[in-house]
Formats: sequence, C-alpha cells, structure tokens
Amino acid sequence: MNEQSSPTPLFTCGLDATLRVIAGKWKPLIVYFLAQGPNRYGELRRAVRGVSDKMLIQQLKELEADGLVKRTDYREIPPRVDYQLTPLGHSLSDALAPLCAWGSENMAEVGKVLEERAKWRPEPDQA
Repeated sequence: MNEQSSPTPLFTCGLDATLRVIAGKWKPLIVYFLAQGPNRYGELRRAVRGVSDKMLIQQLKELEADGLVKRTDYREIPPRVDYQLTPLGHSLSDALAPLCAWGSENMAEVGKVLEERAKWRPEPDQA
C-alpha cells in the first residue's frame, strides 16, 4: 500500500496567514507608522500611543523575525537604532491601506458603537 504523505496546511486561507503575522493590538499600528519611513525606537514609542516599552520591543522583535521589519543598529554611542519595513512589510502595508481608509471614513460611527459597547460591560464590583 503506497501512502502519500501530504503536509498539514499551515493556514486555512490567506486571511489566516495575514492575521498570524499581524496578530495583536500593536503590530498593524507599527506597520502603519513604519510605512511613513524609517523610525527610531523613541519615534515609534511616541507614535504608537498607549503601548508599553516591553510590548513594543516584543512586537518589533516578532515583526523582524517574520521578515516584515528590518532593524539597523548603527553601533554608536549613544545607541542609535532604527526600524524600517522590508519589501514584504511594504506589501503588507499596502494591503492594510484600505482598512485605514475605512477606519478614517467611519471613525465617528465606530466611536459611537464603541461607546455603546462600553455600556454593556458590568461595573468591576458587579463582575
């Protein structure tokens, strides 16, 4: 009996592949800001409001490991490091552009929806 071994697919579809590399709250924002051009760490930290240093460093390392971001260490004192999108990262940024446009066009309505959603949550002492 000749058994053919077929590899288990890594992804269920293209969207699954995309979501795996941009999973998380901060990665799409990091890609968005790096699409504007190379950024130093401090610039990214200010641009991506609300992210902790630990989370930003982790997300940047994951984006670098996934081939979306290139980190350049200039080996200077004081330390100078910048981040930029790779060609693969730029292609992801192009794919995210329609989502950015949708968000801009619907920002007011989304804000209202999120305000309503916040009302559904029980008060912390009631949980």
